[in-house]
Amino acid sequence: MTRSIDDDELASAWHDLMGRYHRITCALDRCLTTEHDLTVSEFEVLQELYAAGPHSEPLRMSELGERVHLSQSAFSRLITRLEQAGLVERATCADDRRSNWTRITEAGAQRYLEARPTQRAVLRDMGALGAH
Repeated sequence: MTRSIDDDELASAWHDLMGRYHRITCALDRCLTTEHDLTVSEFEVLQELYAAGPHSEPLRMSELGERVHLSQSAFSRLITRLEQAGLVERATCADDRRSNWTRITEAGAQRYLEARPTQRAVLRDMGALGAH
């Protein structure tokens, strides 16, 4: 028999989840900014681009934007900052001039690889997947 969760329990579980998310995100942001001069959102974009592979096809901006949790305008500003820092490059798609693509640069891959152990350590220390 399936146990039904009442609305108060559901709201409480949601509140706990959001609290954990906020605490972990703030800790990640502090550590990544202090140690690697990257915000948690910048790290997330570099992680997605790195996962696509350094020599793979670049990601369309629309596809990358769907993978990160930012508004379109915040995402566009973030990509501009990363591009100005030399961590990503972007251009107009040759086959569809309405679309843009982006890929990680060697400097971006290096910064991501340097920051990744810090991100993983914060997640581990905060018990990101475990109990509160």
